[in-house]
Amino acid sequence: MSGDDLNRQIFKEEAYDLLIELEGALLELEEAPDDMDLVNQIFRALHTIKGSGAMFGFEEIAAFTHEVETVFDMVRNGDVQATPVLCSLALRSRDQIRAMLEAEDDEPVAPEIMQDILDGLQSFVEGTNATAAGNVSEPAAEAESAPEEVPPAGNEAESAPQDESGAPMHCYRITLRPLGGEVNADAVEAFFEELERLGTLKVESGHRETGSGWELLLETEAAQNDVQDVFFFLDADLKVEVKALDGEPEPAPETVSSEPAPPRERKAVTPVSSFVEEDEDDSVRIPRIGEMLVESGDLTYADVAEALTSQKSGVDKPLGQILTESGKVPGEKVSKAVKRQGEVREKAAGKKRQEALSSIRVAADKLDYLVDLVGELVIVQAQITQVVSEKHDAALTLLAEELERLSDELRDSTLGIRMLPIGTSFSKFRRLVRDLSADLGKQITLATSGAETELDKTVIERLGDPLVHLLRNSIDHGIEQPQERVAKGKAPQGTILLSAEHSGGEVLIRISDDGKGMSSEMIREKGIERGLISKDAELTEKELLKLIFEPGFSTAKVVTNVSGRGVGMDVVKRAIDSLRGTIDIDSKPNTGTTITIRLPLTLAIIDGLQVRVENEYYVIPLSLVEECVELSRSEVEEAGSEQRILHLRGEIVPYIHIREWFNIEGENPPIEQIVITGVEGSRVGIVVDTVIGEHQTVIKSLGRVYKDVEGISGATIKGDGSIALILDVPGLIRRIVAESR
Repeated sequence: MSGDDLNRQIFKEEAYDLLIELEGALLELEEAPDDMDLVNQIFRALHTIKGSGAMFGFEEIAAFTHEVETVFDMVRNGDVQATPVLCSLALRSRDQIRAMLEAEDDEPVAPEIMQDILDGLQSFVEGTNATAAGNVSEPAAEAESAPEEVPPAGNEAESAPQDESGAPMHCYRITLRPLGGEVNADAVEAFFEELERLGTLKVESGHRETGSGWELLLETEAAQNDVQDVFFFLDADLKVEVKALDGEPEPAPETVSSEPAPPRERKAVTPVSSFVEEDEDDSVRIPRIGEMLVESGDLTYADVAEALTSQKSGVDKPLGQILTESGKVPGEKVSKAVKRQGEVREKAAGKKRQEALSSIRVAADKLDYLVDLVGELVIVQAQITQVVSEKHDAALTLLAEELERLSDELRDSTLGIRMLPIGTSFSKFRRLVRDLSADLGKQITLATSGAETELDKTVIERLGDPLVHLLRNSIDHGIEQPQERVAKGKAPQGTILLSAEHSGGEVLIRISDDGKGMSSEMIREKGIERGLISKDAELTEKELLKLIFEPGFSTAKVVTNVSGRGVGMDVVKRAIDSLRGTIDIDSKPNTGTTITIRLPLTLAIIDGLQVRVENEYYVIPLSLVEECVELSRSEVEEAGSEQRILHLRGEIVPYIHIREWFNIEGENPPIEQIVITGVEGSRVGIVVDTVIGEHQTVIKSLGRVYKDVEGISGATIKGDGSIALILDVPGLIRRIVAESR
């Protein structure tokens, strides 16, 4: 892969992450339209996609994203308000950007949809401006709080040159100074090209081919903030100053940070504390000199406005120097403010450098290969341990124990790398609930908890579709229409809770809703109607509820685009089984339904209990084992040869013989062992000849010939090189329960 192709691939991966962040922020903004932190987060995501897209050749994406970004810049500046209409358009824009990323380079992506979005954004802005023009109610407040927008009489800005379209032209002097030695000119060439797109660029001093520093002149109709934004992505160690030569006020010069400048407030000057406190994403904003002096009580806003007016009049001096020379504030006060600003800037730069060093993006296939290698190492370590145990050599035994310790730590560390917060998949479900509830005319809120709970990356990926099915069922079957909820004394807005938590060596995922719940009697009638159970079958409420996971089962009276055909819940069950998980359901009429999924933390390496039947070895997942008890021949004869039950401390526990299940020849020993397992609230015993002990199990998938063998979920390699089969305990239990019916 060439360097350009690699850069484009890196951009795509980062853009996908930004689109996930963008979608979550837009959904939150829809609920909190006045949250400027969310607006800034959305703007930064769009700005990064636009800038990086332009740098790596995604011109169409950059141009489209620029239009969306412009609208949110207006939101930042207080020109328009964030409304549900804007959020919906932005969400459509997000989908369009993703489609453009996924398309081939020369493949046009739904230009009619793109144009429809752009037309919608234009209509939104025009409609907002029209409303604002007819409702000017605070002229005094605007005049008092925005002195820098009113140029003094005779200011050169009033007679600024214009281009052919009538837009005023500006001239800026841009100074680029290396902070440590020379800078590779190739690193900033893209920014020269970006400046040339804004207007006419002239290099006054320095050469584009060398990195000793540059003095540039730019003539453009762009605003000064837009010129500064060009250097938003600058990765070189440069000090950048942009100075307006036509009377536009000059911001305090600062080293380019990864964060955009704070939004320009139209109604009031923002207190300095809001510019230096840490945001939710731990970014640090750079305080302004004038605002710090006002905050400390050394100046008034009127003093700062007067100094800014002097700058507009052509006084080529920093704001702090103007304030000092005018006698408004002592020089030492300005020096302290400048020092404080430098400290905050250094903190931001240090945090940026630390973040750059603290993480690295690794391809998923490389992680998979690493896990495979660790699995092979675990197998070899088990073989070494077995050989050493036969030698009875103290020195070798010590080395084998040390190797086992290191192998265990390497295993845990490697599996930890594959662990991701399950919250990374929660964000897409919020969009699903939002769009689907709107289509069905329902008011539904999705609440989440435990997003930080970590789960193996492979498990998270394979869990996506089952969760989508369950959420769609909750939206369609569970939550009632608003009028129906009100008639029942409920709030018109329903709630679905998606939660995750650790429980021992498993993760519990719950989907709960406060809807109408399920009637066990209705499910029983449907089960009889479809021939799933007999009329005289005696089933508990939990067993009746589990009928919804049978193929073709549905309680829906009307088939819709969402559900009702009986396809989905059986797919969910099979998907959870393939992840070696279990699923449980609890529902009460007019109260709601809760579905609980239990999943192992990882699918690669597990702790198992090794057992033996005759000369065959099996592994039972240790997380399912509750205890081991003895079964004597006398107990079997006393209960009867056809009775497969054990009386265990007052409880009847059914059991299954592995010898009989797999037709293993040989005589039963006088005393057998029963491994008591617990799955989905049921306890079942597995009868074996001998329980050998705990075994670190590297899971190997079976070939096509054996993958559908009932009762087996995989295999592992023992220390002596032989094979041990991993028992599918949930499958065995389902078979036993089905036979008992």
